[in-house]
Amino acid sequence: MLDKKNSNGFKSQVTRRKFLKQAVAGTTAFTIIPRYVLGGKGYIAPSDKLNIACIGVGGMGKDNLKMCVDENIVALCDVDDDYSAPVYETYPDAKRYRDFRKMLEQQKDIDAIIVATPDHTHAIVAMMAMKMGKHVYVQKPLTHSVYESRLLTETARKYKVMTQMGNQGHSGEGVRLVCEWIWDGAIGEVHEVYAWTNRPVWPQGIEVERPKETPPVPETMDWDLWLGPAPYRPYHPEYLPAKWRGWWDFGTGSLGDMGCHILDPLFWALKLKYPVSVEGCTSTYWHKFFEKTEPNFERYPRSSIVRYKFPAREGMPEVKVHWYDGGMMPPRPDDLEQGRMMGDEDGGLIFVGDKGKLMCGCYGKNPRLIPEVKMREYQRPSPLIPRVPDGENGHEKDWIRACKDGNPSCANFDYSGPFSEMVLMGNLVVRFPNKRLLWDGLNMQITNDENANAYVKREYREGWSL
Repeated sequence: MLDKKNSNGFKSQVTRRKFLKQAVAGTTAFTIIPRYVLGGKGYIAPSDKLNIACIGVGGMGKDNLKMCVDENIVALCDVDDDYSAPVYETYPDAKRYRDFRKMLEQQKDIDAIIVATPDHTHAIVAMMAMKMGKHVYVQKPLTHSVYESRLLTETARKYKVMTQMGNQGHSGEGVRLVCEWIWDGAIGEVHEVYAWTNRPVWPQGIEVERPKETPPVPETMDWDLWLGPAPYRPYHPEYLPAKWRGWWDFGTGSLGDMGCHILDPLFWALKLKYPVSVEGCTSTYWHKFFEKTEPNFERYPRSSIVRYKFPAREGMPEVKVHWYDGGMMPPRPDDLEQGRMMGDEDGGLIFVGDKGKLMCGCYGKNPRLIPEVKMREYQRPSPLIPRVPDGENGHEKDWIRACKDGNPSCANFDYSGPFSEMVLMGNLVVRFPNKRLLWDGLNMQITNDENANAYVKREYREGWSL
């Protein structure tokens, strides 16, 4: 790779291919041999490959990497050597790191990074990379707080890097069909939407306090790096490997885990941005002698209901969105056939229009008008939204394509940043159950509750900052 300074003073990478094109631009006698002649059909020249690094390779990172095997996997970073060992063995030529900061500072050949760490470190990692001119793919939800999502969106614009959030369903066929049918007027104007998930599928409940035991940290792990910007607490296996999702300091609960999959079709189809109000309620816990346990905000609640209200926009009316998790479900539509499943095993959506209803599963899969007789009668419109090759299995490749040709990917931060803000506002209101918080999205401020407003932006542990 060749380095040059961009207008912001940071290094950006110029591929060998682009350099050669510039070098021979003024020549008149230059023989071009087609690349397929040199390498055969489907051949990708080394100069056309992206140099990718992944931070957090033991969990979702390994799945993201599988979709990038046609590129150069040059660096892998994880704080747990044991958890990440199988991935290290899969990519033996990639350099290994524990600290992403050292990786980004020391390895100069990295073009793009995948961030698949726990939610609380997404923003810290992605911010550093973007400021260094790296393209970034960040797992969902984009960040841990509303403020972080806004900042990542603005930073991506400033440094003109290609971005993608890991809500792979956004590249799928189902979400596009939902948009096209809604825009076609299949169910008329939508005034209400119901959404739900089967999560959590990990330990979670407001009555549970943090562990009191302090077992030794495994020798293969750097616990302080794993904590990153979160408040310090002693190591305990209760947080790992995926159980961190249920803890406020690290994860974003059921809504953060699945909201970016399930709510995506409605955010896109209804052209949403900032809600004007959000309210919620949570499950409670009672001891056997009828003493109520108040939330301690160590863990997310077992179940919650969140209600958003969005204003009229772009020719669409005001709409109310209802979210249910932890086994809570919306009312079953009267016109849904008996025995027919609502959504799918992960959750779903029901759009209620003034001319009918539309139901789909997670990722917008299997969208159908209900009752089924209306689906059979409906004349589907011609495709309007460009399709991503391989659908949701091509989500990472869509980002790679963007990194190479400069045309934004489908879930770039200009879309997924405001979307993540919406999701995370739901988590914020869960801390203040049975209150209606009024939201000034443009100025990122709760206007009727200063205590709640303090949670728009979180505090970082000493030594960590954006």
